[in-house]
Amino acid sequence: MRIIVPIKQVPETNAVKMDEVTGTMIREGVEAIINPLDLYAIEAAILLREQYGGEIVALSMGPAKAVTALKEAIAMGIDRAVLLSHKAFAGSDTWATSFALASAIRKIGSDPQKPDDYNFDLILCGERATDGDTGQVGPGIASFLNLPVASYVSKIEQVNGKTCRVHRLVEDGYEILDLQMPAVLTVVKEVANPRLPTLRGKQKAKKAEIPVWGPEELQVATDGIGLKGSPTRVVKIFRPKITRQGEKLPAADEQAISSAVDQLLKFLQQKELL
Repeated sequence: MRIIVPIKQVPETNAVKMDEVTGTMIREGVEAIINPLDLYAIEAAILLREQYGGEIVALSMGPAKAVTALKEAIAMGIDRAVLLSHKAFAGSDTWATSFALASAIRKIGSDPQKPDDYNFDLILCGERATDGDTGQVGPGIASFLNLPVASYVSKIEQVNGKTCRVHRLVEDGYEILDLQMPAVLTVVKEVANPRLPTLRGKQKAKKAEIPVWGPEELQVATDGIGLKGSPTRVVKIFRPKITRQGEKLPAADEQAISSAVDQLLKFLQQKELL
């Protein structure tokens, strides 16, 4: 079994800062980590490899420092990794990101003997990234590769070589699906408990050489990636003003309580909340 796990390096959740002028995230000088929700995809992939054998390849797109996230994934048990890093990728929205990652997956998973077939079984993605919070990249990859996709997967029940059965978390319970492979799955926290990197894994990660690919290696035009290839734009960003001053209604006796309730009801009616 061959599994590809796209991961993202994100700022620590409590350190996210936005540039109100450009509408982009400020990443300089901010501690970065593997997207926490991608850890569940990594663990799910490792569990499948332990059960069925095979290889796991991690893939990420970002600045040069994103190599640290890939090395951490290797320390956890990933076999090898690839980084997409080039100034042409800067400013990518979810569409352009999905396209670039899909192009890289096509390159990783190409079969020299069967160029029209994919030489991988599953693509496992985290549910979403904590910095963008869209959940669009996994399904976007599936769309560009024309593969079946299941989102919010809480359990991968069985894999028989041609199909996989998954449990998908929905509002009123679970949905059980059989998907033809190769397929794309986006997983939720229920799917597995991420393990910690081992000493042996850290030693392997330290020695690992991670190739860096740009548009040339992917054989894609620069007008289809990065800001040029992004159909969406952040038009405006601002910090909401929070006021904590309010009117206090003293209610020391029954008459005051009744009066306070009447005033509260009147206020809610004026605001059209009742």
